Amino acid sequence: MPEREFIERVRKLIGTAKRRELVRGIGDDCAVLQVPASQQILITTDLCIEGVHFRREWHAPDSVGHRCLARGFSDIAAMGGEPVACFLSLGVPKGLSQKWVNEFLRGFLQLARRFKVPLAGGDTSSSKKITADIVVAGKVPSGTALLRSGASPGDQIYVTGDLGYSAAVLKRLYARKKVSGRAVDRHLYPVPRVEVGGALRQKKWATAMIDLSDGLSVDLAHVCDESGASAVVEAETIPIAKGATLDLALHGGEDYELLFTARPGIKLPQKIAGVRLTMIGRIERKSSRGPQVKIRDHRGDLTTLKPKGWQHFSKN
Repeated sequence: MPEREFIERVRKLIGTAKRRELVRGIGDDCAVLQVPASQQILITTDLCIEGVHFRREWHAPDSVGHRCLARGFSDIAAMGGEPVACFLSLGVPKGLSQKWVNEFLRGFLQLARRFKVPLAGGDTSSSKKITADIVVAGKVPSGTALLRSGASPGDQIYVTGDLGYSAAVLKRLYARKKVSGRAVDRHLYPVPRVEVGGALRQKKWATAMIDLSDGLSVDLAHVCDESGASAVVEAETIPIAKGATLDLALHGGEDYELLFTARPGIKLPQKIAGVRLTMIGRIERKSSRGPQVKIRDHRGDLTTLKPKGWQHFSKN
């Protein structure tokens, strides 16, 4: 489909509904956003590339669209923010069917509508592989964004939901084994924890937060690095998803749950927006060798938890 015709189709799919923050969307060189002076703008970008983030033989096109946008929404959730607009730049091979593109957009826009976030612009291009570049704009009351750098020694470490289900599905797909059930749906259509992140910020329960996209071992290390602290994780308390293992829960990634820290003594609810919270460890002072993450097994033995989750350009 020619680019102009494609853009007009997208505009029709979007419809007329929009948020008050979006003054002008598709139709001009730039979108125009109006955010009150009492708010700060959050901007996140995510690049999704065929063969790296998804495979056509494994992921239906509507799932690819959903997952691409979920990554951005999860980043906004990790700051305690509210998404207000999204942008999509899509590169596709010349031989790709229009049906695939239509289904991709359907999955993308269904998730956008779920959170009442308008598609406010983007770009299209031909490319050797399917490439989707996602930008999400969000808002948060000024000075309240939850950062990775807010953790202090003594803080308790929590995670939402359970971990390892997405990696367990991918492991079976790589092994060419049959996959089905709830874990597959959660892998194909993850739900970003926007409501949970917002509640943790509003109630001032969290001191630092990050989304679990690259694996607990990698993402907790980011919090420790930014906060200048160390951490100890209790292996027996980690909520492992059905069909997963402790190793997958620690290093698997793509769970899009939240990891956050909270001051000791704060009484948190068991669930927020129907999502379970589990305490898995504590923040400690950094050692002479800098920030470190350790894990305590069922025998009480402490070992270093090396970051073995997803890292682009890693030699591992």
